[in-house]
Amino acid sequence: MEEQMSLDQEKVVIVGQGYVGLPVAIRAAEVGYTVVGVDVDKRRIDDLLAGRSYVDDIDSSTLRSATESGRYLATTDYDDIAGYDIAVITVPTPLRESLPDLSFIEESARSLAVHLKPGATVILESTTYPGTTEELLVPILEAGSGLKAGKDFFAGYSPERIDPGNKVWGFVETPKVVSGIDAESLDKVQRFYNRLVTTTVPVSTPKEAELTKLLENTFRHVNIALVNELAIYAHQLGVNIWESIEAASSKPFGFMKFTPGPGVGGHCLPVDPSYLSWQVRRKLGQSFRFVELANDINDHMPDYVLQRLMLMLNKQQRSISGSTILLVGLAYKKNTGDIREAPSLRLIELLSDAGAQLIAVDAHIEAHRWPAGVRSVALNEDAISEADIAVLLTDHDDLDLSILTAHDLPLLDTKNRLVAGCVERL
Repeated sequence: MEEQMSLDQEKVVIVGQGYVGLPVAIRAAEVGYTVVGVDVDKRRIDDLLAGRSYVDDIDSSTLRSATESGRYLATTDYDDIAGYDIAVITVPTPLRESLPDLSFIEESARSLAVHLKPGATVILESTTYPGTTEELLVPILEAGSGLKAGKDFFAGYSPERIDPGNKVWGFVETPKVVSGIDAESLDKVQRFYNRLVTTTVPVSTPKEAELTKLLENTFRHVNIALVNELAIYAHQLGVNIWESIEAASSKPFGFMKFTPGPGVGGHCLPVDPSYLSWQVRRKLGQSFRFVELANDINDHMPDYVLQRLMLMLNKQQRSISGSTILLVGLAYKKNTGDIREAPSLRLIELLSDAGAQLIAVDAHIEAHRWPAGVRSVALNEDAISEADIAVLLTDHDDLDLSILTAHDLPLLDTKNRLVAGCVERL
């Protein structure tokens, strides 16, 4: 009871209410904190205040419960964060012309610094290069508040590990790596997350925590690039790469299953390894060859999908120009509405430049994020009859894929989900 009373009296601010920030905010409210969720996107805040969740891992009923409890407030106004005890920064860190853009972190830090009080803790979760917390975040907080880190306030880093749509390893179940700029900061950060998740994993400094996130996603990025390149050559050699992958997966040691696809997307894989490569080049003057090669392979998978579609249409004595192409699934990941950096966006650009007419199916994408020049359709007989060819890019569970294979429409399957005479696999 004493701990619950203590939580009720602590104010937590979560900056950024997207796929990372909203789950943290709602969980903090569930365990008893008073939470303010800040986002600069007024449209998102309006949805949250109306009880409409746009994040797949947080259903609208859970959102409404948090709001109605009085423990969660969504706002665009930084004046609402005054008096906070803990602040968590979960803003995007995109690449701009292949260079890290930390402007959202900088803006958040300046806004938090104005309201920073003695004894408060600021935690960065946004993906970034090793050194950001201590070299960028802390100096901004100190300059804007007049307080001294480690003496007057505390700071740390805890990399986000949100896997949208994962029903087994959600925010609570996934171990949380935590760090602090000093021992007391680590204690503050770990105590906070111990109340939110099942397991915390402390590391010695923020640099190790920052590298942990980059290591995790660089590992995935490189292995996905490996199977993507294998898929291209296996097709040319007349080998079923998907069958080989399944056979290799039967080995109980020394192999981890990765599958090919139309490219990589989301806020992690297309971005995180490049942060590490950039830092290695900036600090050490070296090139991170594994990352640069993986970037080249994965970035060009939409080009390969275009080539395959062209060859399939050629068999029908048709060209890309003037053909209607049905794109099935646009999000970068199954059962989510996240279209950030999705390979479908690059494919749309390539197909449009080639003169194709594009229609697409994806009920998960928010209307204001729907790509321009693409007409939204339902997966039904009308869409099938209109299309000259279809490509499965994202195999959402709510898609009735049997509709696709019930006709003789040429199909390119990038997910190994379709079985029919008219289907070609990636």
